[in-house]
Amino acid sequence: MLIASLEDDPLQAQYIAHTLADAGFQSKHFATGKDLLVALKKSENFDLLLLDWELPDISGKDIVIWIRANLGNQPPVIFLTNRNQDHDLVHGLNAGADDYLTKPFKAPELIARIKAMLRRNNVENTLSTIKLDPYVLNPQTREITLHGEPVQLAPKEFDLAYLFFGNIGRLFSRDAISTSIWNREIPATSRTLDTHLSNIRQKLHINPENGVRIVSSYALGYRMELININNRSDSITASKA
Repeated sequence: MLIASLEDDPLQAQYIAHTLADAGFQSKHFATGKDLLVALKKSENFDLLLLDWELPDISGKDIVIWIRANLGNQPPVIFLTNRNQDHDLVHGLNAGADDYLTKPFKAPELIARIKAMLRRNNVENTLSTIKLDPYVLNPQTREITLHGEPVQLAPKEFDLAYLFFGNIGRLFSRDAISTSIWNREIPATSRTLDTHLSNIRQKLHINPENGVRIVSSYALGYRMELININNRSDSITASKA
C-alpha cells in the first residue's frame, strides 16, 4: 500500500509521513505539484493521494483535474486543506477529489478517512451495474449513461446517484446520506449536500420524462421514486460488470 503525499510545508509533510508510517502505510512525499505530476506521468502507481490545495507552483485543484482527465477515477484523492468554506470544498469535490480534511487535522482522523476510502474502493469492485432504462450505472468504471450517452459526474455525485438508483423508494435522512457519501455528518447549515443533489438532478435529467424523481422533505430526508411505476414496462436489473 503506497500513498503519495503532496505537501510543501516541511513540518506538515513530516507529520503526515510519521502518521502514515505509524498506521502501517508506505508513503512518498512530494514538495511540489510538478514533482508529483512527473511521477504520475511516469506511471508510478499509488493506492491513494493526499493533496495540499495551496501550493507554490500548481494548485491542488488543478492537479486533481489533470488526474481525472488523464488517469480516470483512480487513484482516490483526499484534499488536506486550510480552506473550510462550503463553496471551496464543493469546487474541490466537483473537480474530482473524493474527500477532504481541513487543517489542522488529527492523526487518527486522517487514518480513519484513508481506511474508509480504501474500504469503499474495495467494495466498489464487488458492486453490480445498475440498469434502469434509460440509465446505466457502472460502479467499476464509475460511469453513468443516459439514453446510451455518457454523463460526466464528479466522484461524490456518482456516489450519490448510485446510492439513490440502488435504493429506489428508500427514504434517506440527511445524516444517513452524509455519513454514507462523505463519511461524516454535514451540518444542516451547509449547502454541500443540496448542491450535489441539484447537480445530479440537472446532469442526469431526473424528471418524469425519464421515469424518476427525487422527492425531498427537509424534516425527513430524500428518496428516489419511479414515475407511474405500474405503467412502466422496464425493470431494474443488476449484473456484474
